[in-house]
Amino acid sequence: MPDEFSEAPAVEDAPPAAAPEGGGEEGNKRETLLQQIGRMTTAQKIKTALTGNQEERLVLIRDSNKVVARAVLQSPKLSDMEIENIASMKNVTEEVLRLISMNRKFMKSYAIMRQLVNNPRTPIDASLPMLNRLNERDLKGIMLNKNIPEVIRSMAVKSVKQKEEANKPKLPGKKH
Repeated sequence: MPDEFSEAPAVEDAPPAAAPEGGGEEGNKRETLLQQIGRMTTAQKIKTALTGNQEERLVLIRDSNKVVARAVLQSPKLSDMEIENIASMKNVTEEVLRLISMNRKFMKSYAIMRQLVNNPRTPIDASLPMLNRLNERDLKGIMLNKNIPEVIRSMAVKSVKQKEEANKPKLPGKKH
């Protein structure tokens, strides 16, 4: 068992074990990465999630095991751009999107917050508080987005109306 575990960091350097004969290795590189990750144990996946490259993290974030997905989000190599991409993915679990929304470091980025609100898989209770922080242009885009839940769209309409009301010039009273 320790022998298998020590091979996990060298995933990208390992020769493709299950490459079909007659095909070029370059064309099957992505497939072999998926095959290698598919053969890994949970412990190996967690280690790869923490130490692996961007491509490996993007594959592992979609893993059905919540612990593996959580390890990807805890990776020190994870960039804001990767989080933004993950927040916009429609094929990640609600748990991953909820974890992103609960992380203060990730929520400092406006782009990540906008992607989470626009993602139809984001839980409603996670995206509602973010509506107050979005600018008017993005709120209007949310009003037109038919993929997100109706509750979010109606709250966006309400927020836009409130902001327009607050910005409306006040007519002066009878001061003369």
